[in-house]
Parts: sequence; C-alpha cells; structure tokens
Amino acid sequence: MQLKELSGQSGVAAASIKYYLREGLLPAGETVHATRAQYSARHVERLELIQVLRRTVGLNIEQIRGLLKMADDGAPRLALLAAVQRVVLDLDTAASGDVRTPAADAVVRLRNWPDYPSDARSALNVHLELMESLHIRVSRELLDTYSKAMDDVAGLDIAATTAPESVDQLILTAAVGMHMHSQLLLKLLALAQASHAIRRYEHGA
Repeated sequence: MQLKELSGQSGVAAASIKYYLREGLLPAGETVHATRAQYSARHVERLELIQVLRRTVGLNIEQIRGLLKMADDGAPRLALLAAVQRVVLDLDTAASGDVRTPAADAVVRLRNWPDYPSDARSALNVHLELMESLHIRVSRELLDTYSKAMDDVAGLDIAATTAPESVDQLILTAAVGMHMHSQLLLKLLALAQASHAIRRYEHGA
C-alpha cells in the first residue's frame, strides 16, 4: 500500500506518519521509485503500537523510540518487558545503586521469587528506604499480605502479556496491561479503604 492507503487503514494522518518515519519510529517502506514507497501490514501494526503508547499509556517520543529500538534490535523478551515496566510504571531506581534492603529480601524469600536484580526490585528498595527514613514501619505481616495479593495479580498479567508472538504486540499488551491494571489496582484499593472507613466511622461523629 502507498502512504495514503497506510494513513486510511491505520487512521493516522499522513503528516504524522512522515514524522514517525523521520524520527525512526516507523521503518522505511520498500522503495518503488524516488518519490514513492510501499508499506505493509507490519507498518499498520507499528503505527497502532505508537499511537497506543502515546495516547493510552502516555509515553513520550524518546521513551517510545527506546522501546522500539530494543524490539527492532532483537532484545530478549525478558529485557524488553523490563524496559516496558520501567517506563510505563516510572520506576524510581536512580537512588538505589546496589543497596539491598532487608524488607525487599524478605519479600523475595516469602514469595519464593527469583533472587535476581531488576529495576522493579531496585525501585522497591528505594521506596522501602524512603519509608524507613520517615519512620513508617513495614511489618513482615504487611509484606506477606501485600506481596501475596500482588503475586496473584502479576501471575495473571504476565500470562496475558507473554502470549503474543509479534514483538510489537508484546509491547502493546504489556504496556497497556501494566498501565491500566496498575490504575485499576489503585482504584480498587481506594474503594476498599473507603469501604473500611465507612464501616468504622459512618455512625461516629
């Protein structure tokens, strides 16, 4: 298909497609002659991914470029999923260095998770250090309860996001799933907290 057809099929304006081509987010089409190129279903899929990452997930062009470069360079799925998680969930790992907190290590042992370095584990260490600095106690019981719930949720999430054979579809399902599911969890937690508060205080002063 030509650019006009690609625009019509994808729902993306021709000017935007040209911008994505210039920025290297969309691979060049097959050259027909000096002023014309042919595009394929692969380009439609990539455009869908770019649009979803921008509009639904809220990533910027540089973040999208980084993920797509990893995909096009053949990065392993584990590394790709870790990169998606890092940018979608905005994991704060900058201050952690190689620090390991006893609480994070305890969670890994409690849930029998792999004792493996990751951005997620570093981000947890950062957060636990912050809580400790604020004198907010994190008990073993709390860690057990929270991590058990998250383990159940994560099992469902990863089963869904590792299914697609296409790398673009893998990024799309992982990014959307992580973004929307994390928001769903926060909203459910808010409702649960509100419900417990109502039960406790609705008849009080």
